[in-house]
Amino acid sequence: MAHVKVFYDRAGNSLTVWFGNPQDEYICEETGDEVILMKDKAGKVIGFEKLNFTTPQPTDLRVAFETVTT
Repeated sequence: MAHVKVFYDRAGNSLTVWFGNPQDEYICEETGDEVILMKDKAGKVIGFEKLNFTTPQPTDLRVAFETVTT
C-alpha cells in the first residue's frame, strides 16, 4: 500500500505532497512554475511543493488520487 502525505502551510502559502519518505530527500529542483521537486539520491521524485498556493477554505481542502498503470 502506498502512503501519501499532504501538508498545507497557510502562513507560508505552500502545499507539500510526499509520496516517498521525506527523510530520503537529497536534492530539490525548481521547475519554474512555482513547483519544487524533492528527489532522493537516485534522482527519483519523492515529493513536490507548490509555492503561492492558496485556498479560500483551507479546512475543506480535498485531495483525490488516481492510479495509472502502463
